[in-house]
Amino acid sequence: MATYKKKGSKSKSSLSNLEELENKSATAGVFNTLDDGASKTEEWVAANQKYIFVLIAIAAVFVLGYLGFDKYIQQPAESNAMNEMHHAQTYFESANQTKNDSLFTLSLNGTDGKFGMIDIIENYSGTKASNLASYYAGMSYLNLNDYQNAIKYLSKFKSEDQILGATATGSIGDSFSQLNQFEDAMEYYEKAINYSSNDFTTPMYLLKAGYVGLEIDQPKKSLNFFNRIKSEFSSSIEATNIEALIGMASASSK
Repeated sequence: MATYKKKGSKSKSSLSNLEELENKSATAGVFNTLDDGASKTEEWVAANQKYIFVLIAIAAVFVLGYLGFDKYIQQPAESNAMNEMHHAQTYFESANQTKNDSLFTLSLNGTDGKFGMIDIIENYSGTKASNLASYYAGMSYLNLNDYQNAIKYLSKFKSEDQILGATATGSIGDSFSQLNQFEDAMEYYEKAINYSSNDFTTPMYLLKAGYVGLEIDQPKKSLNFFNRIKSEFSSSIEATNIEALIGMASASSK
């Protein structure tokens, strides 16, 4: 039987060739588009290379400057400051154990050519040692009953440590309390309470805030503070006479 091809039909070979040509054409179009884009990018880079180099140079200077500052200035300063502070720190620790005013003064001002805490703060500003020296200075002034300077230096101290940060904040409250600025004292006691929840500083400042609340005629606040000691810190020293304080605050609230 004779075979024949329908008019207008194409062989598989012809279709393959056509598809190949179309693919090549599409690929060529993509490459042409990429080439055009690359050419435009090259033109833009060529036209703006001066500014690009300036930006690169600025970035390099910034990075190298930071690394250089950290390595050759900041790190040596930190090391020197900590070494310089050792003498004053020893005096502070001895003073804190003995409550000796003379030792607190030596810690603040230094002796025998050695830096005191004030010298560290002034000569090594921006270092961790200077920040820590602000805490030591503030606590020294608090023990020396110089409450204005205690507030000044403790306010400069920053810490992520829960105990140390809360103690510094609460000690500002103590200073205001000694100055009979009870509203300010309450503010800092509350900050110290909220700074962190722990078995050491939290009940201590809850109790102090409770006393201040009674002083400034805010017995409901005091009652809340005393009840927290009873419910959350029943084994603390501050809970020893807490029932009597709760009774006093309750009576004043009526």
